[in-house]
Formats: sequence, C-alpha cells, structure tokens
Amino acid sequence: MIGGGQLARMTHEAGIPLGIRFKLLSDTPVDSAALVAGEVVVGDYRDLDTLRAFAAGCDVITFDHEHVPTEHLRALEADGIAVRPGPDALVHAQDKGVMRARLDSIGVPCPRHRIVSDPADVTRFAEEGEGYPVVLKTVRGGYDGKGVWVVRDEAGAAEPFRAGVPVLAEEKVDFVRELAANVVRSPHGQAVAYPVVESIQVDGVCDTVIAPAPELPEARSSQAQRLALTIAKELGVVGHLAVELFETRDGRILVNELAMRPHNSGHWTQDGAITSQFANHLRAVLDLPLGDPRPRQPWTVMANVLGGDYPDMYAAYLHCMARDPQLKIHMYGKDVKPGRKVGHVNTYGDDLAEVRERARHAADYLRGTIQE
Repeated sequence: MIGGGQLARMTHEAGIPLGIRFKLLSDTPVDSAALVAGEVVVGDYRDLDTLRAFAAGCDVITFDHEHVPTEHLRALEADGIAVRPGPDALVHAQDKGVMRARLDSIGVPCPRHRIVSDPADVTRFAEEGEGYPVVLKTVRGGYDGKGVWVVRDEAGAAEPFRAGVPVLAEEKVDFVRELAANVVRSPHGQAVAYPVVESIQVDGVCDTVIAPAPELPEARSSQAQRLALTIAKELGVVGHLAVELFETRDGRILVNELAMRPHNSGHWTQDGAITSQFANHLRAVLDLPLGDPRPRQPWTVMANVLGGDYPDMYAAYLHCMARDPQLKIHMYGKDVKPGRKVGHVNTYGDDLAEVRERARHAADYLRGTIQE
C-alpha cells in the first residue's frame, strides 16, 4: 500500500485475519500505519525509482491516497505490476476536471461546471447561471476543504488562481444534506454496495456519518447506489469507491466528489457492517470474493475525533469506556494537534437519537470540549 496514513493503518488491520503480508511505502517512519505495519519502506511516492524498488516482489499495489503521479502508475503497469485501482481509473479521483468531463460523458448528474481561466471568466460563469456565489476548486490536490473556495464576487475569485493549476468552477448547490454511496468492485466485475449514508461536514471536514441516511426514501437510496455502481463499472474501478453526493431541495441526487480508496464516510463499517470497507477493499484488489456489506444493526453512527485539549487521550478512555461499554474507539496513533483527525468512534443500536448522542459525547469528551 502506498501511503502511511490512517486508511493504510486500518486496511492493514483488516488484512491480519486473512494472513496477508502487508508492505507499506510511508513518507516517514512515524506515520499512522508505519507505527503498526511489519514491513515499512520510507520513501517519496513522487519518485519513480522509489516506487519501482518498493513494488518489486509485490503481488498488488494499492493506495491510501490519490496523489501518486499518473505517469508513474502507468510505468509500474508497463513493468507488469498489478496497480489497483489502475491509473486510467484513478485519474478521475486525482483530477476534478477529468472527473467532471468523464461523468458528463456517461450521463451522471453533476452540478453545473466548467474550467475557468481567470477571475473575469469566473464572473462570466456566474452570469451564465444564477450569479454569485460560485464554488472554485483546484483540479488537483484538494481534500478536507483544502483547495476549495466559495467566492461571492470577482475580487474574491483571485486566490485559487495563485496556485498555478487549472481551476474548476461549479454552481453552489442548494442542497438539503450531503450523502455518500460506498461501493466495492473486483477485477472480475463482482460489486457490492453499502447502505447510503448521511455525511455531516463542519468547516469542510467530515464530522459525523449516519448509516443508513435517516428518512432517505428507498427509491432515492437505490438511485444513489446504482449511480455509484455505474460509475465504478464505467471508470473501471477496482477496490473501494466513495461517491460523495448532494441531495438537493428539489429531490435530485448530484455527484460532488469521488475517492478511490477506503473513505471517512465508510469508517462506520468497521463495527456496523458484516464486512468492513477495509476488508472488502483488500478482497477486491486481491480478486477474492467480496464480503456481505449489509449492516449489523438498524443504526450506526461514526463521529470523528479531532485533536483538542488532551495531548494524551488515554485518561479520557476511562470515562468513555465506563460510560458506554459498547463504544468502539479507533485511534490513529497520531500526535494530537488542534483540528487534526486523530481517530473516530462508532456506536450502534436501535434508537437513532440515543446512538447519535453516545457517539457525539464520546468524540467531544476525547477531544476535551466537554468534561462530564
């Protein structure tokens, strides 16, 4: 696996019961996954020679991020290395302009959009629709709200162009909420779909995920799952695909973003699904039969734990575990910094209000924003 973050850490954990030998290319020896994986290579994923040396002897290469240069992945494939997802698929998660053009070509509903050349062009784009505000995104490199701006006039549109990369303009969608459809697809075409979830964002960062999305009509849920499965097939995705969605006020489902790896909106599956997203991602890239994605309980809630006032959260475990013996805590081994994702909690049960309260209390207590 290329990338040493928490996604690699949890994927490694899912592979242990299967006896999978897990080799990691990590930026540093103290990255989240590097602290627990048995075979760690420290190196730069942007260097082709480093990638080739790392790939030697590997049956399959997969990722915990989408930042490896596309041309390097093509070179690995030319060397006979199985890269999953392959570069022809992964480029759609790497480049938002490429993604939008491809989704348009297969008839996937998206927000109105186009590549813009300068702030004046942003104004022209705005005037072609409902006017400002407009969402601007750098086509490569953004995540967790980075590389995304909501601009309200031409003067405010200058900042995104300073990065020196193409900028994508999109209409600011009047949505009711954000959803996510998570699917997994194997090389021989088997695919499974998890329940559609509601994803609640705070300051551009995923805060809470509710599985399944409350009060989502069955027809709309099925539509979102079919949409994600269609995208996975048409783009040739192998492994896990997260399709982030807008549910609009007029009942439409629009595609916001794609991620071709395990995803924050799927963390609930560790404790709430029969087969987790991490286990199914491994099964897919190794071309093994996929596992059952159905939920174990009527409701599961995931809440991210962000770094806060506790430099050492161990003491907070005493309170959280005693208060809620069913609570599942997943920490990433990261240094605690304000606002940094350092872990998440999962709760589950029959009563959604109670399940949400338990998850929120634990996440807030671990962060230090509440003391009782």
